[in-house]
Amino acid sequence: MGIFSRKSDATATAPAAVNPDLAALSGDYTIDPAHTTLGFVARHAMVTNVKGSFQEFTGTLHLDGSAPSSSTAILDVEMASIETGSADRDGHLKSSDFFTIEEFPKMTFRSTKAEALGGDDYRITGDLTILGTTKPLTIDLEFNGTAKDPFGNERIGFEGKAEILRSEWGLTWNATLETGGVLVSDKIKLNFDISAIRNV
Repeated sequence: MGIFSRKSDATATAPAAVNPDLAALSGDYTIDPAHTTLGFVARHAMVTNVKGSFQEFTGTLHLDGSAPSSSTAILDVEMASIETGSADRDGHLKSSDFFTIEEFPKMTFRSTKAEALGGDDYRITGDLTILGTTKPLTIDLEFNGTAKDPFGNERIGFEGKAEILRSEWGLTWNATLETGGVLVSDKIKLNFDISAIRNV
């Protein structure tokens, strides 16, 4: 299947040639921050989840409907835009205990590999840089389809998820609990709801 197709009974057999409808969606897209969420979830005090997101970012996609493996993604995130619903917690996350935003104001992702897994499922791997440390990150994606919005923009949508160990990027601050365990989990769940507009 191509990167932009939804599986159906009519296309369940192995494709013999590139679907021209898929090829027509190939091109360059800009991520729309107003309709995109870059979120994360961390376990707090071993008993509950804290959710947060980044409010300011830019990104581009190059999608190839004829050869999905040639698709690419670029993302730049402003670390000062982190929001978790608590001003005190946000301030701590921006400090030298965590993201040290004055020295490292951005988090970046640059894709290095794209794979079609079948149906609407895809996988993109790339270099995630935080605190000046670059490590590979693999994101599982589900293609949500395409649409033309009321303003004439051609949009595509994806949902994605991934997990990282924050310690691998040097994010090691923690506090030990009296009852055992730590205040902040090492494992962080990432979730993405992406809406991108085709460049004209």
